[in-house]
Amino acid sequence: MNSKVSIITPVYNASGLISETIESVINQSYKDWELILVDDCSTDNSATIIKKYEELDNRIRYYCLECNSGAAVARNKGLELSTGRYIAYLDADDLWYVEKLEKQVNYVNENNAQFICCDYEKINEDGSKLNKIVKMPKSITYNQLLSNTIIQTVGVFIDLQKVNKKLLVMPNVRRGQDSATWLQMLKNGVKFNGQNEVLAAYRRVNNSLSSNKLNALKRTWYLYRGVEKLSIFKSIRCIFGWAYHASIKRIYLKNKGE
Repeated sequence: MNSKVSIITPVYNASGLISETIESVINQSYKDWELILVDDCSTDNSATIIKKYEELDNRIRYYCLECNSGAAVARNKGLELSTGRYIAYLDADDLWYVEKLEKQVNYVNENNAQFICCDYEKINEDGSKLNKIVKMPKSITYNQLLSNTIIQTVGVFIDLQKVNKKLLVMPNVRRGQDSATWLQMLKNGVKFNGQNEVLAAYRRVNNSLSSNKLNALKRTWYLYRGVEKLSIFKSIRCIFGWAYHASIKRIYLKNKGE
């Protein structure tokens, strides 16, 4: 039986952090994996770094897109190239802890789960911990996810024996394509389980807090109107719910970090 995990990593100008990310995969206690790194036409030396790892480990595969196309296209190419039973996502600046894959393989099999996401913690650009942990709900529905886009790619793990691979094809949009994909899966009857173990680290790149909030608001609004085609009324209702959950999360994370 195929027990391989296909790890999909979109890459764009990630030379400063990509080695640390790749090392976090190489160091996994679970060894049956393939790492597919899809380069979105980086202009730094990301390709050189990745190709050195590819030469050393035949589980690592490098592919470069013909033109800069965005993370959705890169992830979809990785999905197309994948050969494993399981799909996991890891962005080029994020990290996994040693037992991440082993514990997620065990979880989906022991719980007959289809689509899961583990808890994750936030780290600074330099890798220092922020003492901020994002905990997953035990389950979530389509309507709940609209108002609480909590699922993060770094923790997602999907069993393709239970989920149609076509549902993982991300819409070709520049922003919010990951949340749109989780919504698509839930809308088509896929069940989500939250795995309450911290198994990954999401890196917060230094930008102004106000800019991050505004960008998140714009991205979420486009998700509602441009991708999900919600009515103005439902979009406004969902954006208020989203803002509420975002505020609660910030308060919780701030208190936890103190």
